[in-house]
Amino acid sequence: MTLTHFDGAGQAHMVDVSEKAVTARVAVAEGFVKMLPETLAHVEAGSAKKGDVLGIARLAGIMGAKKCSELIPLCHPLPITKVSVELETDPALPGVRISATVKTTGQTGVEMEALTAVSTAALTVYDMLKAVEKSMEIGGVRVALKDGGKSGRYEVSE
Repeated sequence: MTLTHFDGAGQAHMVDVSEKAVTARVAVAEGFVKMLPETLAHVEAGSAKKGDVLGIARLAGIMGAKKCSELIPLCHPLPITKVSVELETDPALPGVRISATVKTTGQTGVEMEALTAVSTAALTVYDMLKAVEKSMEIGGVRVALKDGGKSGRYEVSE
């Protein structure tokens, strides 16, 4: 398998997708922010000093997906047709689980947009709670599902 973001001389370049078919595409990414139970209690009680942690992180994730091509040098700007970001508290972690779904109809996939949405939401959770706990861990960021395009469907098998 060859890496598509390098030319014959090994130089980075943006992939030419002009000959690819326009298809419906979707990607789902996931991740988490692990924290102490006492920190999670602030999220659940809505008592974080900066405000509604989950609501603000949800908006940040949506904004992150929309800005993906400005942040990742070789990403194509895409006409995103849907972004949803879900954040759930999980006492078993303990922490917040994050999932982002991004859709488009285009010539390239939206995996990077979904990953950027999850990452931005996770960073926002951290930012909003860092005064309470600096040792939070962001992790597990991965593509859980990708569908559409020439390569077809990919789904994480647990």
